[in-house]
Amino acid sequence: MSALSLPSRPNTPPASEPPESELIYEGKESLIYRRVRGGRKEILKLLKPACVTPERLVRFRQEHELVGTLSGEPRIVGAYGVEKLETCPAIVFEDCGAQSLKQILDVRTFGLVETLTVAVAVAEGLGAIHAARVIHKDINLANIVMNRETGLVKIIDFGIANRMPRENLGLVSPRVLQGTLAYILPEQTGRMNRVVDYRSDFYSFGVTLYQMLTGALPFTTNDALELIHWHIAKQPTPPCHAMPEIPEVVSAGRVNSRGRLAVRQTPVVETNRTIASHPW
Repeated sequence: MSALSLPSRPNTPPASEPPESELIYEGKESLIYRRVRGGRKEILKLLKPACVTPERLVRFRQEHELVGTLSGEPRIVGAYGVEKLETCPAIVFEDCGAQSLKQILDVRTFGLVETLTVAVAVAEGLGAIHAARVIHKDINLANIVMNRETGLVKIIDFGIANRMPRENLGLVSPRVLQGTLAYILPEQTGRMNRVVDYRSDFYSFGVTLYQMLTGALPFTTNDALELIHWHIAKQPTPPCHAMPEIPEVVSAGRVNSRGRLAVRQTPVVETNRTIASHPW
C-alpha cells in the first residue's frame, strides 16, 4: 500500500463505495466499511465526498501517521496502511471483530466487574498513547471497542489526536469544538485560560466510566453553552447515589470533592492500581 498522499483533485468524491465491502458506520465526516481481503478481515475508513478537502486530508494523513507510531500496542487498533480508492484515500485498519462500547451499551448494561475490567484495558491504552507523546482528545464510548467473545478492548479513531506539547486554546465556539462535547475537558473549550495536555484524555475517560457505571452521562442538556458551564461549575451526582450497588471506593475514584471527574488528575498506573486492588 502506498503512503497517504493528497489527491490531485481533492474535491472529487470517490465514484463508489469500496468493492466487496459492507458499510458499518457513518459519522459526520467519515464512512467506515468492513471487508475481507485475501483472507484477512479489515476495516476501511474514508472521508465522505463532501468532506474531501485539503485541510481534512492533511488531518487524515496525520491520523495514519499517529496510529503508525503506536504500531504493535495491544490496546490500540492497528493500521495496515493506506489504500487509494478512486481519488479518495482510505486508512486500512485491523478488524478485531469488535463493537463500540456505545453499541453494546445501547442493548445491555455493563456490570461493575466488567466495567472495571474495561477500565484497566483503557488505562493501559492511554498509557501507551501518552508514552508516545500523543493526546487522543476524543475518548468516549464510541471510540473504545470490545470483542464480546474474547473481551479484547482497543482504542480507535485518532482523527483529532495530536502530538504533545500542551495546547493553550483561545475561546472556541461550541459549534466548532474538536471532540465530543459531552466528554471533553472544559479547558478544551478555551474558557478557563489553562493549557490542554494529556490529562484531557483522563477527563474524558472519567466521563466514559461514569456512563458505563450509571448508564447516563454526568450532565445532560441540549444547550451546548450550558453543558460547558455545568462541566466547569456543577457537581455531578456520585455514581454510588445513582446506583447503590456501586462501592463508594469506586464512586470516589470518578468524582472528587469539587465535583470534577478525578481520573484526569490520576496517572494511568494509579488508576490501574485502584481498580485492580478492589476486593471482589
